Amino acid sequence: MNIEIKDTLISEEQLQEKVKELALQIERDFEGEEIVVIAVLKGSFVFAADLIRHIKNDVTIDFISASSYGNQTETTGKVKLLKDIDVNITGKNVIVVEDIIDSGLTLHFLKDHFFMHKPKALKFCTLLDKPERRKVDLKAEYVGFQIPDEFIVGYGIDCAEKYRNLPFIASVVTE
Repeated sequence: MNIEIKDTLISEEQLQEKVKELALQIERDFEGEEIVVIAVLKGSFVFAADLIRHIKNDVTIDFISASSYGNQTETTGKVKLLKDIDVNITGKNVIVVEDIIDSGLTLHFLKDHFFMHKPKALKFCTLLDKPERRKVDLKAEYVGFQIPDEFIVGYGIDCAEKYRNLPFIASVVTE
């Protein structure tokens, strides 16, 4: 597969400003309380790392991996849990951090999965949102940017495991 970067959709500066805004919203919502941040691997790791550096609350971080894509660029419709969390979230304030909400299938699956653990609060934070692609009724409480239905890379998001290291979000053309 040939991959070519088409346009920069969101600059490094815009990303960093939005991360600070989201961190401030989370701080206000959980003022003086501890938070467990669960980053959905692999795509959200850069965003989650930047986000937690700006949150002044006590933060515990853990990781989960689930996918509805496999090795494809289109969702299979079935979500598979690849790695579960290690921390106990019962009675805790939990923020699930995702890189992008597309179909919503993965986060819908994770929402049900986390509710079984009985957290005090469960909220979702996504850097990017494509609401027109949604296949389930799901909204994140914290949204960075709504973007058009384009294939994108950068800031942790990959195409065939490449381009995660870009400091900006770009649209790509694949052949």
